[in-house]
Amino acid sequence: MLSKVKTCVLQGLEGHIIDVEVDISNGLPQLSIVGLADMSIKESKERVRSAIKNSGFKFPLSRITINLAPANLKKEGSQIDLAIAIGILKATEVIENSDTDDTCFIGELSLDGRVNKINGALPIIISLRELGVRRVVIPSSNKEECSALEGIDIIPVDTLTQAVTYLNDQTKIEPYKTDITKIFDQEEDFSERFEDIKGQEGAKRAMEIAAAGGHNIIFIGPPGSGKTMIAKRITSILPKLTFEESLEITKIYSISGLLEDNKLIKKRPFRSPHHTITPVALVGGGRNPKPGEVSLSHYGVLFLDEFPEFNKSAIEILRQPMEDGIVTVSRVSSTFTFPSQFVLVGTMNPCPCGFFGDPLKECTCSQRSIDNYLSKISSPILDRIDLHIEVKPVKYSDLEKDNKDVETSKDIRGRVNRARNIQIKRYRGKNIFSNSELGVRDIEMYCKLDKSSSNLLELAFDNLGLSARAYNKILKVSRTIADLDLSENIKDIHIAEAIQYRSLDRKYW
Repeated sequence: MLSKVKTCVLQGLEGHIIDVEVDISNGLPQLSIVGLADMSIKESKERVRSAIKNSGFKFPLSRITINLAPANLKKEGSQIDLAIAIGILKATEVIENSDTDDTCFIGELSLDGRVNKINGALPIIISLRELGVRRVVIPSSNKEECSALEGIDIIPVDTLTQAVTYLNDQTKIEPYKTDITKIFDQEEDFSERFEDIKGQEGAKRAMEIAAAGGHNIIFIGPPGSGKTMIAKRITSILPKLTFEESLEITKIYSISGLLEDNKLIKKRPFRSPHHTITPVALVGGGRNPKPGEVSLSHYGVLFLDEFPEFNKSAIEILRQPMEDGIVTVSRVSSTFTFPSQFVLVGTMNPCPCGFFGDPLKECTCSQRSIDNYLSKISSPILDRIDLHIEVKPVKYSDLEKDNKDVETSKDIRGRVNRARNIQIKRYRGKNIFSNSELGVRDIEMYCKLDKSSSNLLELAFDNLGLSARAYNKILKVSRTIADLDLSENIKDIHIAEAIQYRSLDRKYW
């Protein structure tokens, strides 16, 4: 007796359809799995055997051979359990419905026959939809993250018995759907807002520009000046997630096993790894490559507090993700690509003790220690950061001010949304959604300068010894400042403000 059902395995974020072929023949009772399966799949035969028996079905005492095709593709993951069990029950004619060609089965089995949730359900479903599959049987625990997709039916099951009775038309299970309009129409609630910050108007202005154009930003200043406090509030002024962005982020969190309640992510990520993080944990990788912090920050914020305290190799490995918006992890057998389009927010002190240049407290560091501290942030990394902001200590007069006249996160977010909408309309059809994504040719097209602005930028370029990348960064930031001012053209006032945000170029390096 021979049967065949479909399932799916992931390589990175890309799913591949696997044909589970089950052959039951005469011979000594034995269950063998072939087809380049890893240990988690080879162990599934014991889970499947117990699940079938404890669900009240008879497990065949015959020679069972299971082939996972194509045989040249490495398979891993426990999500194949359900497909193997369905294949065996179909071969023994417990499942009478032979028409399952348009259906995939995804799920891990418990010994008692329950179907457990899996990691990576959403990228699997998206891949299957693109490959033409129209119906997927999945664990009920994964239904919330998968049910917002159109063009594919999601059939949630709790047990193996429920899946069998559904296939035999003994029970009816309606495809599960989620109303995405209700999800994204809800007002976001932020516990940390900009109205909590007193003073530091220049730093808040820079953060608004960073949010409006998707620019990387670093704050440099003494301890207690509010650098971390400002950085942690950036998500309250970033634009709301679109449905497409939410799907992209949820895919990454799904394969990482980090989804809360297995629902679509509705807020932009804010990741703040400790400075002891390894390069692999930061950008992704491992024996079975998984996304790192830069990918978990996709469409959100990667916050690196005390930037120079991070391992230098971890800092330098950020170059490619910051430049390309993707991370490529290469292995002998395959290459994995994870998205990493994030806003980098960093903070640092001007010296090890933190008081170099402070008007009130004396720095106790030697010049050599200051140079060693600052050299941890190399020029190539610094070039990739659009805004360098000096943060001065907060004055007492600012602290005692009433917060009634302070701008709220809602006010700032309104201007950020307005600027982002201008950018979306400007770059429609070019797969560009913010000014930070502009390439060299795009800069030439959309960041044209008049003679006065060009002369000002030339003067700054010569006097500050800027690199070509820093030149492009200034133009991109100028374009964002102009958008916030609702100006179609970049003016010299916009160029002048953008130049001011390259303080590390002109003072410390």
